[in-house]
Amino acid sequence: MKKVIDILGIILPALIIILGIIRVFVQRTKGVNGLTMLFAILLLLVGLVRYYVFPGNNGSKDNEPKPLPLAVSKHSTAFNQSLQQVLEKYYETTAAFVKADTVAINQSTLALQMALDSFKIDELNVDTLIYQTALQPYQNAKAEIASIIADPSLTEKRASFNLLSNELFTLLSTARYDLAKLYWQECSTAFGEDGPPGNWLSPEEKSTNPYGTKEDCAEIKTNINFVATDTTKKL
Repeated sequence: MKKVIDILGIILPALIIILGIIRVFVQRTKGVNGLTMLFAILLLLVGLVRYYVFPGNNGSKDNEPKPLPLAVSKHSTAFNQSLQQVLEKYYETTAAFVKADTVAINQSTLALQMALDSFKIDELNVDTLIYQTALQPYQNAKAEIASIIADPSLTEKRASFNLLSNELFTLLSTARYDLAKLYWQECSTAFGEDGPPGNWLSPEEKSTNPYGTKEDCAEIKTNINFVATDTTKKL
């Protein structure tokens, strides 16, 4: 729109000048008075300078990057905060497994246990089917957390962590976690060539393998992505 106005700023004074010249020299009648002609010439010069010397100003607002749509969650703030706390403690537990630090594993798992106990799963009860479906992996996840704490060896703890990760993946998928995109990572040789794969959740595409085999043994198998955006806001 601003560019159209700049073009009109050239065309209109040019028309005034042309009409004045036609009236004087072609129709041989009294033309536009001198002050009006001078003003039109000045407007024409300003329009030409504005359009050709400062072209970057034309439509500058139209060329500005538009703000990204805002993420919109279908869940309540309390629900999201409780679930986000579960994920944060889970990521801390994952980091402890990467370091193979059993003391840190037990400490972070205890914190994860408290976060999962505080998870507001009852909000899902607005849909009975979703709630009943989410209850099973939720209870299973709590059982696997207890196993991690009780397991005497690091190998056994890793096996329980793998089962815990599978249950959390099912829980988050059922609850349709929509605050961010999560990546479902897999190390195919986590428990040996003939053993089951090791899986874990990650907020990033690049993630370190927490199962103690090769550090680069990580492959994205799928993701959880229910992030919605608000497209009703005017940009």
